Amino acid sequence: MSSVLVFGLGLVLLVMGGEMLVRGASRLAATFGISPLVVGLTVVSFGTSAPELAVSLQSVSAGQVDLALGNVIGSNILNVLFILGIAAVITPLLVDRQLIRQEVPFMVAMSVLLLGLGFDGSLGFADGLVLFLLLLGYVAFTVWQSRRQNHVNASDEPAEAPSWRNHWTVQIGWVVAGLVLLVLGADWLVEAAIVFAKALGVSEAIIGLTIVAVGTSLPEVATSVIAAVRGERDIAVGNVVGSNIFNILCVLGLSALVAPTALIVTPALLVFDLPVMIVVAFACLPIFFTGNLIARWEGMLFLLGYAAYLTYLIMEAVHHAQLETYSMAMAYFIGPVVMLTLSVIFYREWQQRRMQRLLRQS
Repeated sequence: MSSVLVFGLGLVLLVMGGEMLVRGASRLAATFGISPLVVGLTVVSFGTSAPELAVSLQSVSAGQVDLALGNVIGSNILNVLFILGIAAVITPLLVDRQLIRQEVPFMVAMSVLLLGLGFDGSLGFADGLVLFLLLLGYVAFTVWQSRRQNHVNASDEPAEAPSWRNHWTVQIGWVVAGLVLLVLGADWLVEAAIVFAKALGVSEAIIGLTIVAVGTSLPEVATSVIAAVRGERDIAVGNVVGSNIFNILCVLGLSALVAPTALIVTPALLVFDLPVMIVVAFACLPIFFTGNLIARWEGMLFLLGYAAYLTYLIMEAVHHAQLETYSMAMAYFIGPVVMLTLSVIFYREWQQRRMQRLLRQS
């Protein structure tokens, strides 16, 4: 009975925290003259990624350096496939042009960079320093770019005197309180879910791969879903893309900087998980590009992709006899077919837009 109560309270705190975070973030954007998209890419995404940062830093301090990398890769795959999938199924998500032209290509580039840095089997201090310096440069450029654009588009009409409710300190209070409730609610939900899973006889390996892995991403789930419901779609999508960038540049960057030894990049991560993360990041480009919209059917495609990846993790944990066959099917059939389909969609959309421009010019 107590676990049921903890689960219910955790769910309530998640909803309350997500509501407070989205409300405070959207008003904070207006107060500082930056777009909701940039707030989603920075303040919201970095805040909701705090559990991943805490888990990774705790892992490296305890000498479990291999957990930090797996935590980030798993979270990045879940962020795109699961979180964007659910948010898009609830309501189609309009995608800002800046995401298509700048942030998503940057996310893809950082994913490829991570593969390149880890190709020698480890991420050392120098690798971590490169990643963290890229984070600082990315944040500074993004905020500068948003303030510059808003300054150009600003009207000459005098602004109304803000009330105390709209003061930036109040909005930061909403954001901080929302983040605290999100993290606390996620912890309670995970704690209760583990009790339920053990009572049903689920192994600890499966619990770790599913409940605990999803648990560190629950703040992103709650925030993006609530933002989508409230119509703050820039925050919903920006939160996911920004979280993935933050996970690579900050979580792994800081982990590599403070770890007593280099972070180990196992052959399994190099051969399967990292390529899957890159494919998932790349898949955002054609889907975001087509009509600047993530439609419900595309959200369902994301969710099916995550179900396939989760199936692989579970089969690997239990050493299923058909694991090798399933892995080969994903690597040599499902993956290429999905990438080919996305490439065709991207090419057809590009051709259609090119023809429209030629018609307007003629």
